[in-house]
Amino acid sequence: MKKLLTGNEAIARGAYEAGVTYACAYPGTPSTEILENTALYKEDLLAEWAPNEKVALESVIGASIAGARSFAAMKHVGVNVAADPLFSFAYTGIGGGMVLITADEPGQHSSQNEQDNRNYAWFAKIPLVEPSNSQESKDFFKEAFTISETFNTPVLFRITTRVCHSKSVVELLEREEVGVRTYEKNIKKYITVPAHSKVLRVELEERLGELAKYAETTPLNQVEWHDKKIGIVVSGMSYHYAKEVYGDTASYLKLGFTHPMPMGKIRAFAEEVDTLYVIEENDPLMERAIQAEGISIIGKDMFPVYGEMTSDRLREAAFGKTNPVVEFDQEKVVPRPPTLCAGCPHRGLFYELGKKKNVMITGDIGCYTLGFAQPYNAMDTTICMGASVSMGHGAQQVFNRYTDTEKRVVAVLGDSTFFHTGINSLLTVSYNRSNTVTIILDNRITGMTGHQQNPGTGHTLQGMPTKIVEIEPLVRACGIDHVRTIDPNRLDEVKEALDWALELDEPSVIITRWPCVLMKLSEEDVEEFGDYKHTCEVDTETCIGCKKCTKTGCPAISFDRDLKKSNIDPMQCVGCEVCMQVCPVQAIKIKGVQS
Repeated sequence: MKKLLTGNEAIARGAYEAGVTYACAYPGTPSTEILENTALYKEDLLAEWAPNEKVALESVIGASIAGARSFAAMKHVGVNVAADPLFSFAYTGIGGGMVLITADEPGQHSSQNEQDNRNYAWFAKIPLVEPSNSQESKDFFKEAFTISETFNTPVLFRITTRVCHSKSVVELLEREEVGVRTYEKNIKKYITVPAHSKVLRVELEERLGELAKYAETTPLNQVEWHDKKIGIVVSGMSYHYAKEVYGDTASYLKLGFTHPMPMGKIRAFAEEVDTLYVIEENDPLMERAIQAEGISIIGKDMFPVYGEMTSDRLREAAFGKTNPVVEFDQEKVVPRPPTLCAGCPHRGLFYELGKKKNVMITGDIGCYTLGFAQPYNAMDTTICMGASVSMGHGAQQVFNRYTDTEKRVVAVLGDSTFFHTGINSLLTVSYNRSNTVTIILDNRITGMTGHQQNPGTGHTLQGMPTKIVEIEPLVRACGIDHVRTIDPNRLDEVKEALDWALELDEPSVIITRWPCVLMKLSEEDVEEFGDYKHTCEVDTETCIGCKKCTKTGCPAISFDRDLKKSNIDPMQCVGCEVCMQVCPVQAIKIKGVQS
């Protein structure tokens, strides 16, 4: 049977067909759908969300040592979080086959940086597999488990945004039941004290030597002969970009297994062509390795060193031109920057927080990162998951001890981010007694990546009811004495809580608790928070055109320049009533309710 699948869906299918029995991940674009689709095979395997990527990989390592085929999935920056266990597991080797998926983001569509995680394969000394389409995503993923078990090693499986989200036809096969290997205690293999690790280090180099031989013979690396004037060494999605530009005017050495690199195969290919190119997104890893072997090659001196290696960018780099585009008047294009959704529970918090003077606001990774933008201007920094609290702590300590300023620091992060790495950061605030204000935006779900469950939601990935980890008791257990939970849609409540926290000379935490507006509310949520049943409207007779309601940044609100009146789109409004509280003349009312 054949089916049209994204790369992420195909990887999930590959996990099923390969006999995987355990998978764990933390959601992050563009990797999120891998585990969501893997979870659909609940009769055959267990799939779980972890609080963060380090925990996910450690859980998978445990499953592997217990004998199961297992995998972890995460976006590229997540591997930074998981790097600690990865490097040690590269030494020990596996029990059951283990694969780590890194979903890289050339072009930074939804990420704070652009890093090339192929570097991790070189750095950790583990094999690297790179598919270029959905069929290869499934087939290569299955082969990765064979490589893992044949060579006693974890495998890094690198995909990129276009592989993750592009669709192509995939042939589906039946599941191979490989079972779980019998666990045997082996302290010399799995306990990495120096005496053991020194031996494992030698074995690791020997393993790389065997993998280098495999690279020369594996069908994952293929030559495609056409015109021999140009030869292109390429991997991943860049293969399809190169084919679009060069077609049959070049020959290709398409690499699906890129560490260790098949240098013998590359040298033989180079001898057959007049000019050799290497086309790779981001870092020149293959280029450097090939040049180190004394092979002449053209790479980043011609092609882009950052961003997606799209066909247009390749064409421009190689021939100085791109495909023709439709002509249009760019001045008439209205910019549409990202914004918080209408009714987002974070809006009230940022509306009030942005008014505070002499305050530094350290932000975090999530929908609420948009608090930095107009009209709120309520965020100074965003670095990585969970960093808001610990960065805020460090900044506050400097302001308090080494400057004359009375500047206060407010750290803002979401509920899922708090569970991810914010707890550890809050511990340093409590332990070292800075008077930082921490605000946890509890919208009852992992919002930015599409509503994944987390320890605070009460359900597992595969739908099982579970214990809800309540944030307020957890915050108090971290040593914070001053804690308040508020409704972020009530502006007077938000303002009063901010004033209260900023007057304290001790650590404090404010928890804003309200569900994401895009959630399908459960009966329990409706009972606690009510339902989004009403909308707001503007009484144009009363409206004075002051535009204060537009300062809330709600996309449901617009301003008619001709009438000089505000308007609320009933198709977007969910009746959060924030704009009602801002209007100085009470011109905004609940629709159908008379004043």
